[in-house]
Amino acid sequence: MDIVGERIKSLREGAGLSQAKVATILNTQQSAIFRYENNVSEMPYAMLLQYADYFDVSLDYLFGRTDYPQGKLYEYHTQTQTDNPELKQFIEMCFDPSSAMHAKFKDALLSLLSGGKEG
Repeated sequence: MDIVGERIKSLREGAGLSQAKVATILNTQQSAIFRYENNVSEMPYAMLLQYADYFDVSLDYLFGRTDYPQGKLYEYHTQTQTDNPELKQFIEMCFDPSSAMHAKFKDALLSLLSGGKEG
């Protein structure tokens, strides 16, 4: 379980947080965070879950099953705003309707917003 200690320490340090601050966030003691990071004791599952949620990483990442923080089974799909009528109206206003080049740019932008599908 050495990898868990390494990963939680790396995440904490990467966020610029002290052990005391993480302890406050997780409602535990600084000495407990020290023990977990140095593999003196194992972090309880409930706390691992809190840690993963706070740092927005998967448990697979914390356990060393993957080197990608989003985990093995995680699929990220960007959320698009194509259903937002105000955004579409804004894009329409930004381009000159009499310009063929502007029409191409507008269509390309709408296509990007819809994830590559027709806008």
